Amino acid sequence: MGTANAISADLIAVLVAVTAGCPRVLTIRDGLALPSGRFEPGHRSLQAGLRAWVEQQTRHPLGYVEQLYTFADGERISQAGHRAISISYLGLTRQGSGETCGSAIWHDWYRYFPWEDHRGGRPEMIELLLGPRLRGWADAPGERAARHQRGQRIAINFGLDGHTWNDELVLQRYELLYEAGLVAAAGKAMEADHRRILATGIARLRAKIRYHPVVFELMPPDFTLLQLQRSVEGIAGRLIHKQNFRRLIEQQALVEETGEIATATGGRPAKLFRFRRQVLDDRAVAGAKLPVVRA
Repeated sequence: MGTANAISADLIAVLVAVTAGCPRVLTIRDGLALPSGRFEPGHRSLQAGLRAWVEQQTRHPLGYVEQLYTFADGERISQAGHRAISISYLGLTRQGSGETCGSAIWHDWYRYFPWEDHRGGRPEMIELLLGPRLRGWADAPGERAARHQRGQRIAINFGLDGHTWNDELVLQRYELLYEAGLVAAAGKAMEADHRRILATGIARLRAKIRYHPVVFELMPPDFTLLQLQRSVEGIAGRLIHKQNFRRLIEQQALVEETGEIATATGGRPAKLFRFRRQVLDDRAVAGAKLPVVRA
């Protein structure tokens, strides 16, 4: 293939952990980028290349990994002037499962998307900042049909005008803010389109916990049910009905008691549980469905 038709591929990792109910993403370059690197001839596979770059840049080994999305927009050009594609992966781990190098930092992912965290109620910035600016953008001069369409997208994605907040629409909200020129108005910036890729990873994980027990990839071997609930709430950015959640976990037989008690919970001693990993082999298992509290 000639250099004029050459294509370079970047491998990018959205590596997620949950610490004390706080969802975190592993970043490099002072939180401005996700671990990444070019796919090179010496890599025996795309995933092997990704693992090599992540371990080199962060010293954190990869465990659970799945391909996330391939970004191949026509305007993607590498520094060498070649057509570029970005192949992203979602990885789940535990923050304390490996030492990271000095340039790798775990950050709360709501640092990048503060409007996505509804655990303490609907963020004021939606009503006071983003909503008014988005409506101003939607009402800008133009065709009536286009203005109406923009208004509908804003209402649906941000849960306005009687629409319900959908926690899975992370990417749609980010891209709407980008289109309106508002992504710099809130949240920490990232290099290139790494923030867009992070939004894609958050959306995938929020959707997946509803039908597959991937949340246990983020949990320590032994945990309390409250720790499990707080982790799911952290990922979803929404609160869960405690009794409904525990009833669901019990009905699906996802966990079993260890026989031990956690005493350092800050309250009453609580039973410790472990994930029954054999259920993955026994049957198809629904994930931790979210009976959420309406904001």
